[in-house]
Amino acid sequence: MTDDRPDAARNRCGVRSFRLETTTRLPDVFRLSPGCLMTWLHRYARLVCAATLLLITAGGMVTSTGSGLSVPDWPNTYGYFMFAFPLSNMVGGIFYEHGHRMIASAVGLLTIGLAVWLWRAEPRQWMRHLGVAALVAVTLQGVLGGITVLYFLPTPISVSHAGLAQVFFSLTIGLALFTSAGWRRSGALDTHEPVIRDSTLVTLATGLPALVYVQILVGATMRHTGAGLAIPDFPLAFGRLVPPQWSFAIAVHFLHRIGAVATALLILATARHLLVHHSERRDLIRPAWALVLLVLTQIGLGGWTVLSERAPVINTAHVATGAMVLGTALVLGLRVNRHRFPDARDAEWRSHRASRIAPEPARPGAPI
Repeated sequence: MTDDRPDAARNRCGVRSFRLETTTRLPDVFRLSPGCLMTWLHRYARLVCAATLLLITAGGMVTSTGSGLSVPDWPNTYGYFMFAFPLSNMVGGIFYEHGHRMIASAVGLLTIGLAVWLWRAEPRQWMRHLGVAALVAVTLQGVLGGITVLYFLPTPISVSHAGLAQVFFSLTIGLALFTSAGWRRSGALDTHEPVIRDSTLVTLATGLPALVYVQILVGATMRHTGAGLAIPDFPLAFGRLVPPQWSFAIAVHFLHRIGAVATALLILATARHLLVHHSERRDLIRPAWALVLLVLTQIGLGGWTVLSERAPVINTAHVATGAMVLGTALVLGLRVNRHRFPDARDAEWRSHRASRIAPEPARPGAPI
């Protein structure tokens, strides 16, 4: 069927919709339907998410190369305004530390844009608040990074800096997921009812991101206390299943290994449960399989980190993969708990936009 109404037009996303514009006419390039606006908002949120993962990777390289104090001042860089520091001076550890700061600044600016966009265009109030929370988190993260430098890498601040980075990354993951078309459609799916009744799956999928986050905190403590090689062999510990001697460093390192096993077992249990009871839910099966592959890769990278005596590239890959495990576990947990979130129906979105944008009067002879 075709829509022959004079006020219908094909928008920039190729979808037939009503033309909406402000009382002051805008050029056609600015005239986007609500659905198209949400599509671009989702793409922008994914960009922020990817940039945050890059930032975590850059931070991992700073720690892995011991470059945390290569730039001893903050917020300047050797007295220069951060963005005016000569590129020719970015050598050695300065390259990693100053590069990390530059990427962090870019992520901060992207987050400001995302928070403003959400506040202006998003009808769900809790989503607007989530955007503000992400902005607060990235600001606090920058301050913690500066304190870490000014106070010469104190362990509690360094671990807090690493932990907050994962919280901020989780917020960007959530924003990217919540703005997706799949998330909006899933609120009306009758197939979600069996998941709501499956208390075992809800418990597994809800507890998994929490366990992964605790495991990351233990790993950050191990990295920032220099305990990465406290147990120098792998997969055994001093040739045994349990270390024959103990110290704080050995205990933290061994706890990180135990946490890795527990996380892997929980991921396998969750994936098996989904395959047996909800094999038709591809939106849940895909992240479950991704988690299985990621956790196996992560364990391999952890062992390689020890055997390579903490080679910077391997160590950093271990950090980045840990963030991906957390992000994927969060996606699975949020999708399983989809029924707990307020839903933004299409009608709500249209009424929200219509309150701000006046419809364009039909023009004689306008193309349909």
